[in-house]
Parts: sequence; C-alpha cells; structure tokens
Amino acid sequence: MVLTYKYKLYETIKLKHLHKLVDISGIIYNHVIALHKRYYRLFGKYLSKFQLQKHITKLKNLDKYRFWKNVGSQAIQNITERVDEAYKLFFDNLKRKIRTSPPSFKKVKRYKSFTLKGKVGYKIEDNVISLSGYKYKFWLSRPIDGKIKTVTIKRDNNNFYIAVTIEKKEDENRIATGKKVGIDFGLKKFLTLSDGTEIESPLFHLKNLKKLKELSRKISKAKKGSNNRKKRKDRLSKLHTKIANSRKDYFHKLANFLKSKYDDIFIEDLNLKAMQKLWGRKINDLAFAEFVTILSYKANVHKIDRFYPSSKTCSNCGFKKEKLSLSEREFICENCGFKIDRDLNASINICRVGTSTLVERK
Repeated sequence: MVLTYKYKLYETIKLKHLHKLVDISGIIYNHVIALHKRYYRLFGKYLSKFQLQKHITKLKNLDKYRFWKNVGSQAIQNITERVDEAYKLFFDNLKRKIRTSPPSFKKVKRYKSFTLKGKVGYKIEDNVISLSGYKYKFWLSRPIDGKIKTVTIKRDNNNFYIAVTIEKKEDENRIATGKKVGIDFGLKKFLTLSDGTEIESPLFHLKNLKKLKELSRKISKAKKGSNNRKKRKDRLSKLHTKIANSRKDYFHKLANFLKSKYDDIFIEDLNLKAMQKLWGRKINDLAFAEFVTILSYKANVHKIDRFYPSSKTCSNCGFKKEKLSLSEREFICENCGFKIDRDLNASINICRVGTSTLVERK
C-alpha cells in the first residue's frame, strides 16, 4: 500500500534557501522543455529520457550551469522523467488523433516543487529534515510509519510543505465487514448511499464566497505594484488555500469513515467535464474527482459504466423510464408504482450492478 503524508514546515528565514532551490528546479524544467522542442524541430523525433539525462549531466559540469547541482541529481532526474512522461502522452494522443498540447514553459516564480527519491539528498529524524546543508523543522502531525519512496518539497502561497510518499503493509488487523455499498453523487446531497445514508454537500467555496468577493474588490481598488495590493493578494491566496485544505481534510475523514464501514464501494465513472459545463462553479466546489482519488487509494472502489441508466431504472422491478428530468427528485415507476428518492434509487442500482459485475470477474 502506497500512501502520501503531507507536513507543513515551520516558517523561518531559512525558507529563502528552499525558494532558491525550487526556482532552480523551474529553470531546469524550462531548459528541458526547450531541449525537447529544439530536438523535435531539427530532427522531427522524440528525445529519449536517457539522451536527455546524459546531456544534462554534461551541462552540470559547465560553469554556466554549475548552480544546478544545488538541487541534487535525484531532483533533476525526476524533472526529466516527468517531462518524458508528458511528451510520451502527447505523442500517443497524436497517434490516436486526440487534440492536445505538448508540455509548455512555466514561470519560474510559479514553479511549485522538486522531488527526491529513496534516501538520497536528504535526511529525516523525528520532525527535522536536513536538506542541502540546512535543517528544517516540520509539524509531525502523524508518524512516518513505512518505507520512504519519495520526498517532495513543495511551496504554496509562501508556505512550504514536505510530501512523504511511503510504502507500508496493509492493516492485517482490520476486520472485514462483508458489507457492500453503492454511492450516487448529487448536487443536493453530496453522497447518497444504497443503505439510505445521506451525506450533505460541504460547499466550502460557497460558504466563503462573500469573503472572496470582498478581498477581490479590495485588490482591484489597490494601486498596481503597491505593497498594499501585494498584501491583499496574499490574503486572498491564503483564503483559497484554507478552503482547499478544509475540503481535503473533510474528504480524508469521509473516506476513512467509508473504508471502515464497507469492504467494497461501487460508484459511477463520472463524466466531470460534461457536469462542469452544465453546473459550472458548483461542480468545482464539490470536487468529486478529488474525493474519488482520495477514496480510491484508501478503499476498494469499483467503477461501473457511466452510461448505465442508474437514475432511470426502477430498483424494485427493473423497468427503465424513457424520460426523467433533473427537477424530478422522486422516482415513480410507471410499471409497478414503486416510489423512492431519485438518488437513493440510483445508488441501489449502482450497488446491484457493481456487485454482479464483481462476481462475474471473480
């Protein structure tokens, strides 16, 4: 089982050195992108990861690029690997005639992180990480209870975090519940479970919308380039971070609750892009994709076909309705007269189809 723990670093003057390291990583990233573009323009071919890494190693020994060594070979290797994967995806999409864009340059000041692999380039003892000759304390909110695979140094709104990816054994003491559940995502209710449990939508962005608008107005009134404008932008940025962290914390707690209660969880393979076109900002606030990602690495999640008519099918007799408008919150079967909440009906169908599909696979 692979897990990632995120810890916030203490705010000290030494963080300036980390800013420099992330900036250097951004410079290297842009240089790698430039090499790819130049190679493709000259030869019409894809630049392999190994050719690239060999070239970068030579560049580091030149006086002009000697400062790259500050971030370490592991971090540079990770940058080349990420760019390599992005270009592979780009060329695969071209072959399949899928319209997409190649990886692009990034502003150095907006570049976020660098990653170290294994045990090279850093040392962690208790709540202290030693990196490039400096020691940084972090809030040890949970113990690092596994084999460390990677450590990512990330900046976000002038705060720094370390994301530690660990490999650990599954919890052998966990008692299987034998329970299965289908989940339907909705706008009125965040989740409706097939056993009748309803979970309200948190809507953290909507709850803070008044504050966000107020801060945005204050920024627009401040003089461009002034310290006052910079301070107000920092306040707005911190509020966005607070909203994102609150949402993530809620999702982790909810995922842990579902994992402890159910052995198998069935959901629909959501078409989020289509949902965003229909409902816009509210879908972004609900962040279904983020929740599904968190739930998927914590629990046994099984997706059913998104085209299965879970809402239109009667969970009592299996009759399928031809039309069902979004305004109809109660499902009334035209065949057997069965009445049930629309979302509950869908979640029961999702559970039933998911369970039968799981049995067939076994």
